[in-house]
Amino acid sequence: MSKDVSEGARERKNARTRLQAEVQLRRSGHHHYVVSVHDISPDGCRIEFVDRPRLDETVWVKFEGLDAIESTVCWLKGSDAGVEFVRPIYPPVFNALVSRLKP
Repeated sequence: MSKDVSEGARERKNARTRLQAEVQLRRSGHHHYVVSVHDISPDGCRIEFVDRPRLDETVWVKFEGLDAIESTVCWLKGSDAGVEFVRPIYPPVFNALVSRLKP
């Protein structure tokens, strides 16, 4: 059984912005499926997974209007996981994305 790994997780580079959005997620060797994102920063986001990933697994997060972002699972807690983007989202693109997704 997998243990939750939130203690000792990588330190965040930027504060997260709360939001509720649905994105497409793809795991290596699988088809994409829709998941919920609960918060985001230019460096990563918190995703509610349908099928629990492995720590350090590579996944691709696809926000509408952006290319899929290669990411690494850096913490797990229940059905939520934190992913760190391999390349941070460019600040003006991030600001436009948050403006579009926030209610």
